Amino acid sequence: MKPGMPSNRFFTCIKLAMGCWAFFTFHCAEAQKSPLTSSLYFPPTETSDWEKMPVAELGWDQTALAEMLAWLPTQDTRAFIILKDGKIVVEEYWGAKLTGVGEMDQNSLWYWSSAGKTLTAALVGIAQQQKLLKTNDRTQKYLGEGWTSMSAKQEKEIRLIHHLTMTTGLDDRVENPDDSAPENMKYLANPGTRWSYHNAAYSLLKHVIEKASGKDYQSFFKDNLGDKIGMTGFWQQSGFNDVFYSDARSFARFGLLMLAKGHWDGTEIWSGDYFEKMYQTSQKLNLSYGYLTWLNGKASFKAPGSKAETAGSMIPQAPADMYQAMGKSGQFLMVIPSKNLVIVRMGSSDGESPVPYALMRDIWERLDQVMD
Repeated sequence: MKPGMPSNRFFTCIKLAMGCWAFFTFHCAEAQKSPLTSSLYFPPTETSDWEKMPVAELGWDQTALAEMLAWLPTQDTRAFIILKDGKIVVEEYWGAKLTGVGEMDQNSLWYWSSAGKTLTAALVGIAQQQKLLKTNDRTQKYLGEGWTSMSAKQEKEIRLIHHLTMTTGLDDRVENPDDSAPENMKYLANPGTRWSYHNAAYSLLKHVIEKASGKDYQSFFKDNLGDKIGMTGFWQQSGFNDVFYSDARSFARFGLLMLAKGHWDGTEIWSGDYFEKMYQTSQKLNLSYGYLTWLNGKASFKAPGSKAETAGSMIPQAPADMYQAMGKSGQFLMVIPSKNLVIVRMGSSDGESPVPYALMRDIWERLDQVMD
């Protein structure tokens, strides 16, 4: 061996160290995988097969469950699904209480109403992941100058993040707050200083995605999300809004994808900071609102159309880590990571609230008895 050259023992130590580092790195990567995700079942995308889990395995109160399932159709519930670890525990369908419309089944289509906002938030995140847009971009970049009736200076201040968090500052007190025509897009407050559940401001995100991707909204959804997880459904214009329609199982598939943090049976649909923040408080004006998604377990919440802040959790009967896609007439998608649960409710309800959280509270009063 030449003077100054490392000995064979030195190289052996290096190899051992590298082997240990590879072992350590592999197991760190494994540890970073959510144990929740690895324990989930995913239904196949090409068939209607879906594994079921008997209620008896969970130790739930079956009498309380039967009573809840008897109560749900009295509230005009049309479809109700509970997934545990991705498997179906409960799947029930009913007819309409008031109109006598025939019973739904697993193939029946129903509207998501504002629960579709959470789906839109996911599509915006996917577009950002593909580097088609950034949430800090000015809205003008995609809609052009003059998409509002405000001054050029005021309009320039609105960015995509403000649409996602309902903080554009646009006036929602106009005659039709669903109409996004420029004459209805009026200044009320500086962006980021006022929270308001404003449909028109939200609905513009569809046009942003279409402009950024060069695809129509339905195609972008199918190519980047729907087809990848076996989720059927379509966007359809209703008045000034684009509303998503699907069967209840597709609603549940989207919830399972959220529970799995964007992974579907080994395939990554989404990842990144955007999606971590999607289910966290997005601003200080409404602690119970993420990116077009409702959050439970926060210190306070603001209901749509209300200026008042209400103390306490939005759904105090439910787990604090639950987050929800919520729409008019009780279109609910509830995701509970701590319990590996996804719950779907579709149907109608009394009242005109855009987000009937009182109905969700009633449901959870019964669910709490079932699962206790």
